[in-house]
Amino acid sequence: MVDSSAVLAVLSVYIAGVVIPGPNFVAVAHKAASSTRSEALAVVAGIVLVSLFWATCAILGVGIVFAAFPWMALVVKVGGAAYLMWFGCRLIVKARAGESSGMAAVSVSGGLRKAFVQGFATNITNPKSVAFFAAIFASATPAHMSPVTFVAMLAMVALVATTWYGFVALVLSHAGIASGYRGYRAWIDRVCGGLIVALGVRQLLTR
Repeated sequence: MVDSSAVLAVLSVYIAGVVIPGPNFVAVAHKAASSTRSEALAVVAGIVLVSLFWATCAILGVGIVFAAFPWMALVVKVGGAAYLMWFGCRLIVKARAGESSGMAAVSVSGGLRKAFVQGFATNITNPKSVAFFAAIFASATPAHMSPVTFVAMLAMVALVATTWYGFVALVLSHAGIASGYRGYRAWIDRVCGGLIVALGVRQLLTR
């Protein structure tokens, strides 16, 4: 039998947390405005898959492993920060290269697989994700949870993440918004790149 009170408790906290802009939001927003809608949704798919992974880890108590072996958490933290800073710097460099070449900014397609990997990598390298899920499930998960409740919680995570990030992808990939992005691509890429680098630095410095 589903423990509806536990599922609703997780749902309310997860919704509040997932809508706060972070690396996942920036990755989806940038891909939606700069590339195709299908690639933006592929990024969403990668993010959702990792969200399910982190939720499963939190429910199974993997956060306890990180607490027992701090070096593992440190490796994920440093690796994730390095990835975010690399990704952000790459956007900035590409923006400068495109501007200096005088070429017209166009939508660049990198393929669905590459987009999926980008979403996957952005979420898997963010240690705050596992900390976020651990905090949610530690406070709301019953001591003896039934398999049905376990599945219901995972389904809820998938539904919320898909709905929110899918909404962002669909809205920002609209022709009018994408056209506006192309007109200011260099500056927008600089801002997005700088924001991602800042998130990486913050992740590296935050205890």
